[in-house]
Amino acid sequence: MADDGEVKSRAVPSGRLARLGGFGRLAGGVAGGMIAEGARRLAAGERPRLGDMMLTPSNAARVADRLAHLRGAAMKLGQMISMDAGDLLPPELSTILARLRDQGYRMPPQQLQQVLAAEWGRDWRRRFRHFEASPIAAASIGQVHRATLPDGRQLAIKVQYPGVADSIDADVDNVATLLRVSTLLPASLDLGQLLAEAKRQLAGEADYVREGTAMTRYRALLADDARYVVPELEPELTTARVLAMTFVEGRPIEALAEAPQEARDRAMTALIELVLAELFSFGTMQTDPNFANYRWQPETGKLVLLDFGAARPVPEKVADAYRALIVAGLSRDRDAIRDTAVATGFLGANAATRYRPAIDRIIAAVDAALNRPGAFDFADRAFVPVVREEAKALIADRATWHVPPVETLFVQRKVSGTALLAARLKARVDVRGLAAAAIGSEVAGIALAGVP
Repeated sequence: MADDGEVKSRAVPSGRLARLGGFGRLAGGVAGGMIAEGARRLAAGERPRLGDMMLTPSNAARVADRLAHLRGAAMKLGQMISMDAGDLLPPELSTILARLRDQGYRMPPQQLQQVLAAEWGRDWRRRFRHFEASPIAAASIGQVHRATLPDGRQLAIKVQYPGVADSIDADVDNVATLLRVSTLLPASLDLGQLLAEAKRQLAGEADYVREGTAMTRYRALLADDARYVVPELEPELTTARVLAMTFVEGRPIEALAEAPQEARDRAMTALIELVLAELFSFGTMQTDPNFANYRWQPETGKLVLLDFGAARPVPEKVADAYRALIVAGLSRDRDAIRDTAVATGFLGANAATRYRPAIDRIIAAVDAALNRPGAFDFADRAFVPVVREEAKALIADRATWHVPPVETLFVQRKVSGTALLAARLKARVDVRGLAAAAIGSEVAGIALAGVP
């Protein structure tokens, strides 16, 4: 979520026609930009390609601004693409979509009043001693306000933007169409199952009663671990479109970048242990790794966990797939790593066959980095250029592009996002030791027996 100092007031289109019109204006603006760019290239003696005309900086800016205005599933999907697709997307689109992680507008006071009156009744202000009209944070699906109850308790109130829940299916379809038109995705790539699951996931995130239940469950699961703080649900004020919880102080997780190395290492160790617990113990995972979902308390060193809308069950077969990969990795059996990645759907069989030498070099580079003496240093990115270079041929060959199982994609999003945060904080973590402990001492002992 963007801090209040960064947000501006802008009404959210709430009706189906208004949102469809928003996409229509976007398509018209992009088409005009493509015509202008095509004419410019023809005048320069070039033969313009559709993708080049689509991905001009001005067109990319139009896409980002319109998605930020529409918010909801449109903006959420753009954020997911920017975080997860990274090096796969053309740099122009990656740069602009990355802006969506920090860009947000707040509802004008009149629209906020309408939403709260619909959820709590016209006299809703009587429920509070004070309600801050200006949000303390704004994001893709809702914005957060601070409030004080008559008994003095401080609450954080998340208010959903109007029309978000009803527009999910259309918004996802429209964003997918934009990606197709841009020629970013090969026509042979079947995204049907992924898009259907994205719609279900986003519908779940738009149900704040469901999120409140997930938050309560996490609070119980972590009650005995002093490293984490989970807000407490205020059920009497929570509805499908408004989520009320205790307000918990904390600084942005990125503030840890200025903390001593020990504090950074301790925080990231806790977050990686949490991911492993979600995967192998809890049977459920909060799959949105957005940095705004974590806060840090410098005085206590505790981590505040926020936003449980993306919490979802972890199927046993997905946990088994990750367990198999960890066992292969701990034993440093590179052939087993590759074969397991294919068998579990992480890697496409066509790519593994056609580009086996490149894939083997990627595995070797990651294996060497993970097995240096001592804790893994996330700040040491020496292996990344090797991986990028070897992956170029795979990325260029769209015929081998592969969509992993949907449930695996959501889990991997959390795993990758956590690693990205660890790299941002330059943390050092005993990843091997944590992974070995997470899959059980007996299995880990067998795997580690082959480590020199």
